Amino acid sequence: MITVHHLNNSRSQRILWLLEELAVPYQIKAYTRDLTTNLAPPELKAIHPLGKSPVIDDDGRVVTESGAITDYVIRRHGGGRMAPAPGSDAHETYLEWLHFAEGSAMTPFLLALYTARLGDAAAPLQPRIQDQIGAHVAYFSQSLGSNDWLVENTLSGADVMMSFVAEIAAAQGLGAHFPNIPAYVTRLQARPAWQAAAAKTEPYNFTARG
Repeated sequence: MITVHHLNNSRSQRILWLLEELAVPYQIKAYTRDLTTNLAPPELKAIHPLGKSPVIDDDGRVVTESGAITDYVIRRHGGGRMAPAPGSDAHETYLEWLHFAEGSAMTPFLLALYTARLGDAAAPLQPRIQDQIGAHVAYFSQSLGSNDWLVENTLSGADVMMSFVAEIAAAQGLGAHFPNIPAYVTRLQARPAWQAAAAKTEPYNFTARG
């Protein structure tokens, strides 16, 4: 059975969703952020030196990083589901989205979060940060188009990884400019597997990310 080291109010929620979609047995070891600093507790460092979540333990094989976990779970436990055939053009597109989610799309959102704590000192950076948020969400929106899902219009690990980007974009009101993004969020959150994962944890609070 896979153990998911799950930090409250974190991106590890999508790993739970993935496991529910694949009907992979798992258990949750829950950790709670410090109420003052919003940081992960030191206990997570006993699992991985960086003390971050998500981390999974699959019978002694510890895997970190959301994209790597998503890829690992689908390859090891997916049985051919939720990923295009290796070697296909669609699989290359799928891999791009796995890496885009954290490698590119989340960067400006995190910059906005952290620089906001600087108050007026960060004002010169804000136009560039907001421009980059808009550019990345626009690319996401254009790529999704009128499809339900990102790759071959079939639910895949790409959607698992991009779900958080879509959710935070919708929560920040970007759906007014890109209406297919909140529609995408509504679609994924309506899935029984997403709801099953959500029922096992507390709701997201997008205003308290760290």
